[in-house]
Amino acid sequence: METRELRYFVAVAEDLHFGRAATRLGMAQPPLSRAISQLERRLGVELFHRTSRAVSLTEAGTVLLREGRAALDAVEAAERRTRRASENPGLVLASKAGAAGEILAKLLDAYAAEPGSVAVDVVLCRVGEQEKLLRDGRADVALLHLPFDSTAGFDVEELSTESQVALFPAGHPLSTRPHLRMSDLAELPLPRWPSADGVYAPGAGPEVHDHTQLLQLITLGRAIAVLPESCRTQLGDDIATVPVLDAPLVTTVIAWPPHSRSRALAGLILAATRL
Repeated sequence: METRELRYFVAVAEDLHFGRAATRLGMAQPPLSRAISQLERRLGVELFHRTSRAVSLTEAGTVLLREGRAALDAVEAAERRTRRASENPGLVLASKAGAAGEILAKLLDAYAAEPGSVAVDVVLCRVGEQEKLLRDGRADVALLHLPFDSTAGFDVEELSTESQVALFPAGHPLSTRPHLRMSDLAELPLPRWPSADGVYAPGAGPEVHDHTQLLQLITLGRAIAVLPESCRTQLGDDIATVPVLDAPLVTTVIAWPPHSRSRALAGLILAATRL
């Protein structure tokens, strides 16, 4: 398959309308329809159910939409990394703002002390954004957090694993407890983070997009959060923490594209594993 064909197919699959997809692609509808028909003949499968009133994906079409998006993302990532390699020999590291601050600082110091190290630009991201930057080629490496981020398709090294604590405004009735369970927090205003496509899950808690906003909401008594215990280093006296016994453990990993052959990146990964 050619990338041109994949772009045509993905446009139709997302719009489920040949006319709208053609307008989106800046082309006439007949050549788009012919290109999709040719793709179906070459693959030997039907990608769309077509009627006079509607277009829908077949099972094969659903698979190709998922795989096609990944393939197009990989092509765009390759283009970005190639341009950046020519323009800037340094590395771009993506990390979630407000998370893994201690690990990040130690990593940057350790790598800077290595012979042959290069400049590392750090991009501090909103929740889930660092994974996206790594996939689309805007970052060379990222700090991700399991089980919240997906590492599918990446090479990874585990850096640390920690338990989680509940964050309360100072003076909250639960803030003096020696420990809690997730069921103790079920009726409290837990924050709602956006998904990778920016959609917030339904619920009663406030919509939150970064840690600075979250900490302010907790201080104001508008939210309660469960975060890795390392967050304690960033807190003032106006926020109390209590261990949550049954909250999932959080593992911080360093992740990078498996096909990378960058010596600079290899040096950064080695420095991370030595921490």
